[in-house]
Amino acid sequence: MQSESQEQISKPNFKTILILIISIVIVSLFLFKNFLFKSTYLLKSFGELSVDPEIAFTNNKPTFLEFYAEWCEVCKEMAPKVSAFKDEYEKDINFVFLNVDNQKWSNYIQQFSVNGIPQINLFDNKGNLISTFIGKQDEIKIRKSINNIKKEEKHFEEIINSEFSTIQANKNKEVSPRSHG
Repeated sequence: MQSESQEQISKPNFKTILILIISIVIVSLFLFKNFLFKSTYLLKSFGELSVDPEIAFTNNKPTFLEFYAEWCEVCKEMAPKVSAFKDEYEKDINFVFLNVDNQKWSNYIQQFSVNGIPQINLFDNKGNLISTFIGKQDEIKIRKSINNIKKEEKHFEEIINSEFSTIQANKNKEVSPRSHG
C-alpha cells in the first residue's frame, strides 16, 4: 500500500520535471535564436542588402563582391566578419553579394571563374580587379586589401585558403521566388 502511494507521488513529480525541462529548452531557444542562427540570417539578408552589380561597376566607387551560398558552412562562419566590413565601409565601397544558387548570377560566376566559395573580389573605383580571396580568410588580410584599394599603386593579388566549399550544381536551372539575390 505504501509503495503505491509513493508511486502516485513520483508520477506527478516526473511529469512536472519533464514539463519544466521542455519549457526551459523552448524558452532558451527563443531567447538565443538570434545568437544561434545569426550567421544563417546574415547570409539570407546579404542578397537584400546588396548593391546591384550593374550599378556597382559604374558608379565610380570601389566594390566588394562576394559569391556565397546559404548552405556553405565557411560562408556562415565568415558572415559576421563580412557584415562588420559592410557596416564599417559601406559609405565608401559598394557591397555586392551574389548567391551562387541563383541562376540570375551565372554570367558573373563564369566571368569571375568562381569554383569555390566564399569568393570575395575587390575592385578599385575604375572596376579593375585588385584582390581575390577564396575560402576562409583572416579578417586582417581582407581589411588590409580593402584599405589598399585607395592607394595608387595596385597589383593583383589572389589568396586561396584550403577551407572553402565547392559550388554545387543547380539541378533545376531555374530562377524561383526562393532564389536570393
